Amino acid sequence: MARPDAPEERIQQARDLSALLEDVGERLTEAEGYLGLADLCRRKAELETVAADPNLWDDQDRARAVTTELGRVLDDLTRLTQLRSDLEDARVLVELVDESSLSGTRDASLEKELDQVAEDLTRRLLDLELQSLFSGEYDERDAVAEVHAGAGGTDAQDWAEMLLRMYERWAERHGFSVEVDEATAGQEAGLLSATFIVRGRYAYGLLATERGVHRLVRISPFDSQRRRQTSFASFDVVPFLDELPDDVDIDEKDLRVDTYRSSGAGGQHVNKTDSAVRLTHIPTGLVVAVQNERSQHQNKAKALQILGAKIAERNRAERQAELNSLSGERADNAWGNQIRSYVLAPYQLVKDVRTDVETGNVEAVLDGDIDRFMEAELRRQRGSGVPTPS
Repeated sequence: MARPDAPEERIQQARDLSALLEDVGERLTEAEGYLGLADLCRRKAELETVAADPNLWDDQDRARAVTTELGRVLDDLTRLTQLRSDLEDARVLVELVDESSLSGTRDASLEKELDQVAEDLTRRLLDLELQSLFSGEYDERDAVAEVHAGAGGTDAQDWAEMLLRMYERWAERHGFSVEVDEATAGQEAGLLSATFIVRGRYAYGLLATERGVHRLVRISPFDSQRRRQTSFASFDVVPFLDELPDDVDIDEKDLRVDTYRSSGAGGQHVNKTDSAVRLTHIPTGLVVAVQNERSQHQNKAKALQILGAKIAERNRAERQAELNSLSGERADNAWGNQIRSYVLAPYQLVKDVRTDVETGNVEAVLDGDIDRFMEAELRRQRGSGVPTPS
């Protein structure tokens, strides 16, 4: 923010910041309501009592569930209470800046600190407001994601690998971990497909907004005549479930199990192993391949877990039409079905066709800066009045 020199301009700036903080305060009060501050405090006390039971770990599954929930409750409480505390500190800063302006003395360091504090408070409040948009049963879960090359030949296979990298970098920005369980190399470059697990709170809720076909327009690096090429790749995701629902029972007789040697497709993405496993669930036709674990047994166990998650999603979609947000509408991986276009030539632009959010900084987007697209789509899906960050 530019620094005004005239005293009256500095006074007006302080008043503007004071009004901003009042707005933050009102929105924080609303957030404390819809995020259930009172309920969080009560639940914290209940869980701490359970966690203090010396016999809790006699049932390890229950113990993990309790400690996981307690960690999430503490995280939410800390974010709310710390934001309230920092808001009060910011109000004191506004008073100091106002007093210095009225007295004719200027403390530039205080003004700079206040600007930074106001920006930080606004960003953190937007994060809280975004959290309120996660209403799905599985939004807080880890995610099993897939990318698949579509129309466009070698360029599409290269594009699939670029998408994988984009999501890996996005996860890194959020402190999430990524585990690539299978990657099938393209015929000349890139990837035909890849399956990976993203672990972190709200990983599924965020990544579900990315489900669909992604379109790339660029000068093809694989065309000797340097012509512009349009290519497509799709992204799909299901929630990763540690425990499968009761309605998911995978009978070994319904599985075709193929083992093969991994070729190390995707370079650094997978470990080379002689024990890759591909499971085909005959009743549904679902296929899962895992090659990143160190033994055939481990690969099969992971494949069964991913397959179970896919079957659970299929069952939910069939049982309850309003949960289409979990399964989404499948579209052809080609022309006319994209959710977002990434144009590198003849101009630079990334535009989401669902929300009209766009940016000319294509390089940043491909490096994982995709939060603005996710947030806009969450708001579109929920019909929320929460303001979209600029």
